[in-house]
Amino acid sequence: MPHILVVGSLAYDDVETPFDRRREVLGGAASYFSMAARMYAPVRLVGVVGEDFAESDLDRLRAREIDLGGVVREPGRSFRWLGRYNYELNTAETINTDLGVFSGWEPRVPDGFRDSEVVFLANIHPEVQLRTLEQIREPRIVALDTMNYWIERERAALLTVMARADIVTVNEAEARQLCGTHSIIRAGREILKLGPRAVAIKRGEYGAVLFTRDRTFWAPAFPLEEVRDPTGAGDAFAGGLVGHLARADKIDDAALCTAVLHGTVCASFAVEDFSVAGIEKAEAEGVARRMRELGALVAI
Repeated sequence: MPHILVVGSLAYDDVETPFDRRREVLGGAASYFSMAARMYAPVRLVGVVGEDFAESDLDRLRAREIDLGGVVREPGRSFRWLGRYNYELNTAETINTDLGVFSGWEPRVPDGFRDSEVVFLANIHPEVQLRTLEQIREPRIVALDTMNYWIERERAALLTVMARADIVTVNEAEARQLCGTHSIIRAGREILKLGPRAVAIKRGEYGAVLFTRDRTFWAPAFPLEEVRDPTGAGDAFAGGLVGHLARADKIDDAALCTAVLHGTVCASFAVEDFSVAGIEKAEAEGVARRMRELGALVAI
């Protein structure tokens, strides 16, 4: 079974919705991604935490057999994020971000992780993404995520690392910003020209659109009666997508389309509770059941 390496943030979040609020709950892209991807293949995590990061929260990841051999603890505060959602629950308003030890962090991939076949570069500085990728010997699949901040301020570096990726995941606002267009169809095709094998544009409650050179595939979101916390849904989506590809025999359009469906299902678990609690409770049997339900919903 191939190993999945994720490089990204471990954080504490303060999250407010119109219905509830949670303070200092476990968050970060690497946390959500790992909780989803561990249902498909062994996960290795590279990240940084501060002195204030509770060992019990690391134990939650270890309990899901996520290898934390690449997590370092440094003097200072952990990455913290404060965000608020309105009734649409589709886009967060960032109130405050405190990078703490995450600021200036330079990932060091342990020797035992450098043979990882599948790599996910979560949302960090694109130059750091590139230097991290160069530490991996022969990755079979490289996927990456980014955000509007890097698109605006580090565009050249971002385009360079995108050219090295097989799969790029971005939300629809980021895709429009990157390509200077309102059309996500045009944006998807423009991003493909940068070099990746596939592009997955995340659209929240409207699902996701996958672009390859030969195919455009739209996947609806899994229908839920209640959404409690959308934070981390995109990273859980990436975990399901990359996780499925990690155990696929070949990465063709059929595997990529199926991977997007796995991503939308994992995202559906993530939004059912605050923090990582929703995706933490998910198991492979539940994912398989929702995959069948999703297939039945879109079948003619």
